[in-house]
Amino acid sequence: MLNRRFLRIKVMQALYSYFQHETADPVVFERELFKSVDKIHELYISILSLFESLHHVALVIIDEKKHKRLPTESDLHPNLSFINNSLLKSLSENKELKNQVEKKKISWENDMDVVRRLYNEIKDGEAFKEFMCVPNRGVKEDRNFMIAIVTDYLSENDVLASLLEEKNMHWADDSFVAFNSIIRNFESFEGEFTLLPLLKDEKDDLEFMGTLFKKTILYRQEFQDLIGKHTQNWDVERIANMDMLLMEMALAEIMYLPNIPVKASLNEYIDISKEYSTPNSKVFVNGVLDKVIAELKNENKILKSGRGLKDN
Repeated sequence: MLNRRFLRIKVMQALYSYFQHETADPVVFERELFKSVDKIHELYISILSLFESLHHVALVIIDEKKHKRLPTESDLHPNLSFINNSLLKSLSENKELKNQVEKKKISWENDMDVVRRLYNEIKDGEAFKEFMCVPNRGVKEDRNFMIAIVTDYLSENDVLASLLEEKNMHWADDSFVAFNSIIRNFESFEGEFTLLPLLKDEKDDLEFMGTLFKKTILYRQEFQDLIGKHTQNWDVERIANMDMLLMEMALAEIMYLPNIPVKASLNEYIDISKEYSTPNSKVFVNGVLDKVIAELKNENKILKSGRGLKDN
């Protein structure tokens, strides 16, 4: 569920950090790169585990109201639509999720005050009130409500964001991806919750990241020389560091990852430059890479393999 663009950005961040250290050990930074992906998975599991805790809090509050000194009729006969939500119940009972939570030592036990606050905010919201009044609920209604909780109450909640950042300072940047992955996981729910992997093909994706990281470092001078030939009117040292890095990565991918189309690589790095570099980077990166790629093709230095890739 983590797409290749996100993986490229993670490699970019690792390379940028690596190149800031003159005597850095690439093995250490590569290890940190893979650890960063594992931490996103931990965040993903943590947020899913939060739903189990919200379910638990709802049950506790119902029990508290039943046993207070003067319970009302609604206290004694509460609306159970939330705790009986088919997706929420299935998620709370999912053995694979429980195993992951235990393996990663994830717990909301010390943060139950925050969990209870989140539940009360959800309970007071319009989506909750509307859901609790829906007659003849089915999988579709349960699924849509759970997605609404993510989008309307959790993904941009300042209290939750602060708590997640306390747990891991990088989670503030990664939470958007984690919440989107959870939404996609919920969208696939058809009656039984299945924990989807974050990486579509873990072996292939990790190999992609490792190769891109190592080849960019190994052939950096070669890439800079190629770029320098096509930026004769520019002082190479004055080219934005991020532009230079993205062009180096693009060339590493185009030349040393034979199963990815040239056009796909080019478009990805142009798009990333729009988000992470200067306002003029898109045009600059596109123009320089077009010239370099044309030269490499003329010299038969781009060798693609796989169906439909040889002439790409």
